Amino acid sequence: MKSFKNHLSLVIALLSILFSLQVFTIVDRAIDAYKENLAQNYSLVVVAQKRLDASHIISGNRLIESMSELSPDDVIKKLNSGISKQNIALLKLTLPKFYKLKLKYYPSPRELDTLTKSLLRTASIQKVETFSKTHDTTYKLLLLFKTVISVFAFTVLIVTILLIFKELRIWQFKHNERMSIMGLFGAPVWLRSAVLFRLAIVDALIASALSFVVFSYLSAIPWVTEQFHNIGIHVVVFDKVYDFLIMLGVSIVVSMLLATFIVLGHKEEV
Repeated sequence: MKSFKNHLSLVIALLSILFSLQVFTIVDRAIDAYKENLAQNYSLVVVAQKRLDASHIISGNRLIESMSELSPDDVIKKLNSGISKQNIALLKLTLPKFYKLKLKYYPSPRELDTLTKSLLRTASIQKVETFSKTHDTTYKLLLLFKTVISVFAFTVLIVTILLIFKELRIWQFKHNERMSIMGLFGAPVWLRSAVLFRLAIVDALIASALSFVVFSYLSAIPWVTEQFHNIGIHVVVFDKVYDFLIMLGVSIVVSMLLATFIVLGHKEEV
């Protein structure tokens, strides 16, 4: 029971860091997936005086994935109120050309503005409709959401690191007498602090294993997948190889760094 209590607080602190890290990763993946979904449904409309060369427009703008001409028939049908076939044919000739541009990814407002200016430099293009108001609002909401999650994760990280540092200091005080005696007999610093480093590594492994179990379970719950499906995206909640290795690396590095700082800052009692 005493050994369990010695490990509990440090494991919980490390779990907090790993949980915040994975939540941030999930949110980041969800935002990227949602931006891909938006890119598939978002397009620009270009109005030109004459027919455009699609290959030339696409090659001159790396953001454009495809370009297709819109048929004027739908517009003419809405305007058709007893217009003769001859006048309809004449109207088709006088109407400007409309093109729909699909983008490779959902752009930032700055990228969209740069693309618009680039397109308008083409002599035959009269107007570019980007639906900027809706686009900018959606992009800013995504950016705000990601920023809030980042600030939250960073805050949890700082607070938790302070808690881990304090816990390791407590362990150092508990073994201070033993470390001082070993120092009198000429034991090197790494040997005197072996217990502290062993604690850091063991608790890092325990925290990583618990995180693996928790997120493996969460990723297998149908309700979680359904929530992402409802907004039209697919997100990998937990990659059992990549994400676990990241968790393991982060927990060991944080624990070992803090243990090293404590050892280096330890002053022998005279």
